[in-house]
Amino acid sequence: MAVFYRLSQVTSPKQKGYGKWYPRAVMTNTVDTNALATIMQRNCTVKKSDILAVISELIETMQDQLQDSKRVKLNGFGTFKISMSSTGAEEVKTDSEGKRMKTFISGCSVQEVPKNSVDTSKPKDNEAGSSNGGSNSNSGSGNSNSGSDGNGGGGNSDSPIDDD
Repeated sequence: MAVFYRLSQVTSPKQKGYGKWYPRAVMTNTVDTNALATIMQRNCTVKKSDILAVISELIETMQDQLQDSKRVKLNGFGTFKISMSSTGAEEVKTDSEGKRMKTFISGCSVQEVPKNSVDTSKPKDNEAGSSNGGSNSNSGSGNSNSGSDGNGGGGNSDSPIDDD
C-alpha cells in the first residue's frame, strides 16, 4: 500500500509560493461504507449488519456534535470540525429580525459568536509581577488530513467535516 502523489508547480505570480513545487495527493478510488463494512467483517467476528449500524450511528452522532460547534477527535484517525468558505461581502446583510442565519449541512443552522470585549489596558505595576506561575503546554497529535469525502474538504452536505 502506498499514498500516491503528483508534483504540482504554483504557476500564478499572484499566489504565495510562486514557482515552487508541492506534492498533491492523488486518489485512485473511493471506498464507501458498505465496502468498509465488508472488509471489516472479514477481519473480525462482527457481522456486516452490526458494523453498518455502528458506522451509521457514528456518522449521525458526529454530525450532531459538529453542528453543535464541537470538534470530534477519533483517536488514531483524525480530528474533524466544520469549516466554512465564502466570498467577501461589501456589507453585512441580516433578516427581518436582525439575525444572520442560514440553514445548511442537513438542517444545521449557523449563528455568529457574540463579540468579546477585550481589555487592552496595560496592567498596573503591582499586577505585572503576580503571574499565576502556570505553564502553557501544547501537546500536539499527529492529525491526519481526512474529511468525509477523502480530500479534507468541508462546508457542504457531502463533506461537512474538516481536519484540523
